Amino acid sequence: MIDLTQAEADILLAMEKRRLNDDRHSFGAVRLEISLASADQREYFLLDIGRGRINLLRGKYQTRAKQTVVLARIDFGGAPHRNPDGVEVASPHLHVFREGFGDKWAQPLPSDAFSNGSDPWKLMEDFLRFCNVTLAPEFDRELFV
Repeated sequence: MIDLTQAEADILLAMEKRRLNDDRHSFGAVRLEISLASADQREYFLLDIGRGRINLLRGKYQTRAKQTVVLARIDFGGAPHRNPDGVEVASPHLHVFREGFGDKWAQPLPSDAFSNGSDPWKLMEDFLRFCNVTLAPEFDRELFV
């Protein structure tokens, strides 16, 4: 397992990220893993998009660095999350890397960064902006999105 300091994780989250190609992805897909890179292509990231098979309004969006380190994740349409201190956070909620805990802590969506927690498409657009994805992957929106 790769251990990052909080400072390293903060730098990676704030780093500009861009898609690597012009491939189009189905936003209605149950699971996507899309490669991203820093502007200078010295760092690589993964964008994961997961959707519920039955409940299409349930899912997660996350960015990873170093293949396995979750920098940020949004869970939506599901159950509340219980933090290590026992505090429960309703869905949708945001996980941001915390040194020593990884992605185990959640917080309510910051209203200054996320405008509509009930719209999966808008939530994804806001998440990409939050993660500083400046050249986003291309998506085809499906019927139920």
